[in-house]
Amino acid sequence: MGKVYTAILMVIFGGMVLHTPITVGLSSLFPDYSLLIKSWKEILMIVAGCLAILLIIKNNRTDILKKPVISLIGIYALLHLLLLIFCQNATANSLLAGLMIDLRYLLFFALVYIALSLYPNYRVPFAKVGVVGALIVVIFAVLQVFVLPRDVLKNIGYGADTIMPYMTVDKNEAFIRINSTMRGPNPLGAYAGMVIAIVAACIASKKEQFDKRAIIIISTLVIGGLTALVASYSRSAWIAAIVSLAIIFGLTVAKKLSTKMWITLGIVIVATVSCLVIYSKSDFVSNIILHDNPDSTSQIDSNDQHSESLVTGFGLMIDQPFGAGIGSTGSASMLGKSPIIIENQYLFIAHESGWLGLIIFTVIYVIIMIQLWRLKSNWFALGIFASGIGLALIGMLLPVWADDVVSIIWWGAAAVALTGVKKVVTGENKSRS
Repeated sequence: MGKVYTAILMVIFGGMVLHTPITVGLSSLFPDYSLLIKSWKEILMIVAGCLAILLIIKNNRTDILKKPVISLIGIYALLHLLLLIFCQNATANSLLAGLMIDLRYLLFFALVYIALSLYPNYRVPFAKVGVVGALIVVIFAVLQVFVLPRDVLKNIGYGADTIMPYMTVDKNEAFIRINSTMRGPNPLGAYAGMVIAIVAACIASKKEQFDKRAIIIISTLVIGGLTALVASYSRSAWIAAIVSLAIIFGLTVAKKLSTKMWITLGIVIVATVSCLVIYSKSDFVSNIILHDNPDSTSQIDSNDQHSESLVTGFGLMIDQPFGAGIGSTGSASMLGKSPIIIENQYLFIAHESGWLGLIIFTVIYVIIMIQLWRLKSNWFALGIFASGIGLALIGMLLPVWADDVVSIIWWGAAAVALTGVKKVVTGENKSRS
């Protein structure tokens, strides 16, 4: 039973990087079963949840459920279920989609946390699955940039009715934004930044030399990750990556730098900022960084769109302390009667579950980040912590956790990091049933 449980979770953890192309392709072939196809991971999580309850009882490990973060996730889920009672005007599809979007990554965190608390020896297989998934994403990103046609994904069902095979910066064909295997350029940038942060933490914290295989894997992840990050043209992801790397740098390499090196680094930073100011009218700065190109054919200014969304979302949060109901925003609301898009993760949560929901979620996230901080001597925990700060910043401009791939992978990896230090030996560990 334990092997089945952990196998299900690893299928989800590894399968997420191919979730979008597979579901888009199958949904285009079987449109009547689109929702069922997209819900494969949630269905597996429900099965895993049932197995988790049985295994906890069998191993007499109810202490896991008493962990503050697990208890709060349970309370957060209960709040969502209670809020369903007050969603009078919502449709069944919007409610179901809203529940999945709001809870799936937290449920996956809890399931992985339970699994590795019971079976700590599975931590390494989980990590290997994560590495393979990252290689798939970044290698395909490199192929998209340098080898494959920009619209190659249209061959498996990508298009105006599903997901565009590629995007541009404000309708400017000179700046193509790739997807790789993700849902879009912004999720790709967020994921690439996470990969880069984890690899950077590994390199900065490693005391002995890497073997040839490790060097090849790390080089591929670095080159592919940077390619994906740049080609996503996601400003929020760029900022997140810079902040994540700065945190890792400050906690590792910075301690070893001489005064001369600090002066050199300062000069480089000043020179870089000066160049951006001096060349603020260049195509790169105006198009990519400022998104302010007077020749653009786009009818919608992305900067104005972000600002309007923030103002709208904040106003709704103030007016609706109990939220507007589950499935009331984002893609779930498109299945309801009053669709609305809020481009901020925290306002997104407040709109769905009110001030109380936002408070509970914030406490959950802060607890996890504090625990990761305490484990920062471990390079994997450091990488997850730094990338978590970066993703939290992306959440100021985009509902980053609403993307199933990014959210499930980061929260799953966070559970791996938090359960990797102390091993729990049980009878089930020994029998490996």
